[in-house]
Amino acid sequence: MKITIFGSGYVGLVTGTCLAEVGNDVVCMDVDVTKIEKLKQGIIPIYEPGLEAMVRENQAEGRLRFTSDVKEAVEHGLFQFIAVGTPPDEDGSADLQYVLAVARNIAEHMDGYRVIVDKSTVPVGTADKVKATMQKILDNRGLDLEFDVVSNPEFLKEGDALSDFMKPDRIVIGTDNPRTAELLRALYAPFNRSYERVITMDIRSAELTKYAANAMLATKISFMNELANLAEQLGADIEHVRQGIGSDTRIGYSFIYPGCGYGGSCFPKDVKALERTAKECGYQAELLNAVENVNNRQKHRLFDKINQHYQGALSGKTFALWGLSFKPNTDDMRDAPSRVVLEALLEAGATIQAYDPEAMDEARRIYGDRQGLSYCDSPKEVLKQADALVIVTEWKQFRSPDFDFLSQQLQDKVIFDGRNMYEPHLVRRSGLQYYAIGR
Repeated sequence: MKITIFGSGYVGLVTGTCLAEVGNDVVCMDVDVTKIEKLKQGIIPIYEPGLEAMVRENQAEGRLRFTSDVKEAVEHGLFQFIAVGTPPDEDGSADLQYVLAVARNIAEHMDGYRVIVDKSTVPVGTADKVKATMQKILDNRGLDLEFDVVSNPEFLKEGDALSDFMKPDRIVIGTDNPRTAELLRALYAPFNRSYERVITMDIRSAELTKYAANAMLATKISFMNELANLAEQLGADIEHVRQGIGSDTRIGYSFIYPGCGYGGSCFPKDVKALERTAKECGYQAELLNAVENVNNRQKHRLFDKINQHYQGALSGKTFALWGLSFKPNTDDMRDAPSRVVLEALLEAGATIQAYDPEAMDEARRIYGDRQGLSYCDSPKEVLKQADALVIVTEWKQFRSPDFDFLSQQLQDKVIFDGRNMYEPHLVRRSGLQYYAIGR
């Protein structure tokens, strides 16, 4: 099948590449000419395990192409995927300017039937806006061309996106046209062979499903962080509590790991957007507001522990920082807890030596040569002359350190662990003080 993907960021690039991988003819379009030229050379703008190799392979086979030519893109595909960003507006609502710009471009250049697929995370009612925007332009062109708008939300985890797309838990298709549903079923047939993964529904329900999924997961995280803070006050160990409740199949173990808050491109933005949607309907979504407030507070929890330990005397202290990305297996630092901790320490007059396996370039892009911040090439290098170690991201390579070595390296012999990576008694056996979340 011939497919066009508008937007070559995280969602668009993964979607286009995976659809090409199963034999489709895919063109990815982006207005960023520099990005497109790099993609043509096999240089991808994000870190996602396995993606670069898959992009290059499908390019070599001729199934995946990149362009900045709108007309070429619209003429190519029966399926026109919209996979552009929906950043939060000042009031927290999703900014639809890029989505609607794509809709206008498609309507201005289409010459026959097209299926417009909303892959971007968009508020309920966006499909109606896309449809109205396109119809107005077609009317101005004097053309009576048929098209359908479909909601097909993505459910990709950064760091595991290829597996999520190739072996999805579910494929949600929101459409009011049974014929269009069958076209999407045919498109997704290669990913739906083992058992029925396609769930069809009306468009507005599909749009809400994406927000509901992310809000539910964010709620689990904030709830566990709330319990972790309570556990500290009560003298309980949140790790034991986690195991006790996770064994209940109604709760499960996923997303109940306490820590220093969630970040990334989805959860913070989508919780705010859903809360804003509720307000526009005249409904006060109190739980969503609480989820966001707990998370914002939790991001400061690690710095508060550091500040309390040093009784506010942080000026002149040097901290080794392990982890900058908001989660492992990505270089994404959007709304990352590391940024809150890092900026608070610098503001307090401390010096930071930072390391992350993938997010170093992103950190340099964000902070540049900021005074007091240096970038190191390994987890060991950041320890040199450091007073304490701060762990913000649970990368695998941080899981089994030599605690005796850490005790020798750290001047103040103290670890602040924002991800509860270690057993407290093992750390303390090496003469280290250990601060975790809820333990």
